[in-house]
Amino acid sequence: MTGVSAVAAEVRAAFDDRLAHADEAGATALALGLLRSGTAAEDILLGLIAPAQAAVGARWVTTEWSVAQEHAATHVSERVATAVAAAATASRPRGSAPVRRVLFACVEGERHTLPARIAAEVLRLRGFDVTFLGANVLAPYLLSHLYLEGPDLVALSCMIPSRLPAAHHLVECGRRAGAPVLAGGSGFGPGGVWAHKLGADLYAPDPAAAADMLALRWPRPPEEAAPLEYLADEEYFRIVRQRAESLRRLRAHVLERYPWLSEPGARHAEAVMEDLSRLPDVVAAANYIDDPWVLTDYLSFAAQFLHARGVPTAVLGSALATLSEPLRGLPRTAAHLEAGRRWLTAEGHGPHTPDDQSRPAAGPG
Repeated sequence: MTGVSAVAAEVRAAFDDRLAHADEAGATALALGLLRSGTAAEDILLGLIAPAQAAVGARWVTTEWSVAQEHAATHVSERVATAVAAAATASRPRGSAPVRRVLFACVEGERHTLPARIAAEVLRLRGFDVTFLGANVLAPYLLSHLYLEGPDLVALSCMIPSRLPAAHHLVECGRRAGAPVLAGGSGFGPGGVWAHKLGADLYAPDPAAAADMLALRWPRPPEEAAPLEYLADEEYFRIVRQRAESLRRLRAHVLERYPWLSEPGARHAEAVMEDLSRLPDVVAAANYIDDPWVLTDYLSFAAQFLHARGVPTAVLGSALATLSEPLRGLPRTAAHLEAGRRWLTAEGHGPHTPDDQSRPAAGPG
């Protein structure tokens, strides 16, 4: 028995409660108690900590929890995962046979480290020699580490599709150093659809699948990846060059329509503006991978995010229109933006209404 089914529901509820109170000592004691009672460390990582952290994220999106509560709970989860892995590793007999060396890294701009940390610890428990570089790994840093240490495999974590261009840079670093690349994380799309497009040798949907896959078949040294020939139209590079202007226009438009977002003490205003400010990067990533799903996936999240904070979701349609202006003459980008507008209309977040500028009841405190 593995995963969630190996951990009783009442134990998971007790762990959730400790996260809610940022009780690091209590959460750690609970997890280590499971380990001592015979629950496998992998089951604790995948069946207790991982689902609890998913619930933490959901509570933040719906505003049930504040940013501070989410950060505190995430910190506790990270500490518990480290403690469980360390205790399990210390009690395991050391083998003399050489083991494969795996280098884990989160792509540039990716700060969600816990999924990658859990995956790294699962592979370590399965007998791999693992080095974890952490969040926001820049391409030059990864490349130098590859040449200095010479790992057998690079494992890349990307949770946000807007970071796909950065993920591509790290995949190319692995190829230059002759190291196969294993991709993981929701940022690579449904079923990892974009992992292979960007040159990754393998994609795993979860840590256990990654370990099983590597145990059965080790990837060959990478061959030359197929180029993304459509980037020759330079649309992506024009979007990147105009990012500052696009962001300025977007922020000005949003604040003009919803002036309460600029008022001192406006509830959720900072979070709303921060999230909407990601839109130019999302549009750029959709162009880079040439798939409008990157944009519609963001719009799906943003609609839920804004609705929970009392902001009319119609702002998303007007935001796309605002971004269209400086990006005229880019046919692939225009097609992606149109796909985004169609998705918004189909989901009931269509053109704004005359009263959508009013201060929402759940807006400023």
